[in-house]
Amino acid sequence: MNLIFQAASEIEQFCRTRGWRSCIIGGLAAIRWGEPRGTSDVDLALMTGFGDELTYVEEILAHFRPRLADAANFALQNRVLLIAASNGVPVDIGLAGIPYEERLIQRATPFEFASGVSLTTCSAEDLIVLKAFADRPSDWAAIEGVILRQGARLDWQYVRAELAPLCELKESMEIVERLEELRRKLQAD
Repeated sequence: MNLIFQAASEIEQFCRTRGWRSCIIGGLAAIRWGEPRGTSDVDLALMTGFGDELTYVEEILAHFRPRLADAANFALQNRVLLIAASNGVPVDIGLAGIPYEERLIQRATPFEFASGVSLTTCSAEDLIVLKAFADRPSDWAAIEGVILRQGARLDWQYVRAELAPLCELKESMEIVERLEELRRKLQAD
C-alpha cells in the first residue's frame, strides 16, 4: 500500500472507531472522480459542528503529531487541523460544521482505490463544489478532469444548488459563472 493510502486509511479508521462522521476530500477524491494525478497529502472533512471542536482536536492531537507548534489554536481559529499520519504523510483535517458540509459527508461513498484499500470519499459533485469554492488554478484543473471523466453522470442541479449560496456568502458569484462556462465548453467538445 502506498504511503498516501496508508495515511488516509489510518485517519479514516481513527475517526470510524470513535463514531465520528468524516470523508476524504481533496486530491484522493480527485483521483477517484477525475484524471489520475499525484497528491502529497490527505484531506479529510470531519463533522465537529460548532462549539465542541476542541474535544475532537485534543483527541486527534493525543494520537497524531501536529505539524504546527500551536496546532490546536490554529485549528480553532482556521477550522483546519494540520497533523502528520504515523508514516509522516501530511493530513489536513477540515473541521466541518455548516449544513452543506454535513450533506457532503452524508453523500460520501466508499471506493476501492487498490486491492484492500477502500476509502470513503466525497461525491464528484461535492468535489466540484469544494474545488470551485476554493478557486485556485489547480482546483480548476481538477474540476476539468472531473467533468471530462464523469460527463453526463454529474448532477449539475445539485452542484448549482450547493455552490451558489456558498459563493454568495463569499461575495464571489463569478465562480458560479466560471463553472457554468467551463461546463458548456467541455460538454460542447
